[in-house]
Amino acid sequence: MKIKNYLQYIWLLFAAAMVGIDRLTKWLVVSNMELNNTIHIIKVGDAEVLNLYYCLNNGAAFSKLSGQTIFLIVITSIVILGLLFLMVTKRVKRPVYMAAVSLIIGGGIGNLIDRIFNDGLVVDFIDFRIINFPIFNFADICAVCGAGLLMIMVIVDELRERKKKKQAPETVDSDERKS
Repeated sequence: MKIKNYLQYIWLLFAAAMVGIDRLTKWLVVSNMELNNTIHIIKVGDAEVLNLYYCLNNGAAFSKLSGQTIFLIVITSIVILGLLFLMVTKRVKRPVYMAAVSLIIGGGIGNLIDRIFNDGLVVDFIDFRIINFPIFNFADICAVCGAGLLMIMVIVDELRERKKKKQAPETVDSDERKS
C-alpha cells in the first residue's frame, strides 16, 4: 500500500482539519465576546495593529454581494463539490495543487457552514487595523492562501512549459525535408 495512492484523501483530511480550526476559532469568539466588541492584541503606541473584533458579515469578500445568501450558498457549494470531485477522481495529482485545493475546500466549507446555520451570516473577527483591511476569519485565510497558491503554481507551470517549448529543438517534418 503506497501512500501516493491515498495522498488526495490525506489532503482532504487536512481540509477537514482546517474546517475544524475555523469552527473552533469562531466558537471561541462567539462564546467569549459580545457582538461588535474589540479585544486589542497588538498595539504599537497608540496605533492598533491587530485586534479581535467580533462582527457578522452577510456578504462575501469586502462585503460584496451583501444579502445574496442563496446565491453565495449555491456558488460556494458548486465550487466545493467541483473541487472535491477533482480530488476524489485523482485529477489533481501534484501535492502542491492538492494543498491549494484543500485549503480552498476547507475555507469554503467553513464559511458555508456559517451561511447555512447562521441565517446567512458569517462570523468574522480578525482585524488588521494598521492597513485598514476588512475583518476576516480563519476560513477566509484558508481560501485566500489556497487560491493564491493555486494561481502562483499555474503561472509557474505555464512559464516552465513555455521555457521548455523554446528550448526544444525544432523538428522538421519528413515531408518538408523531401522538398
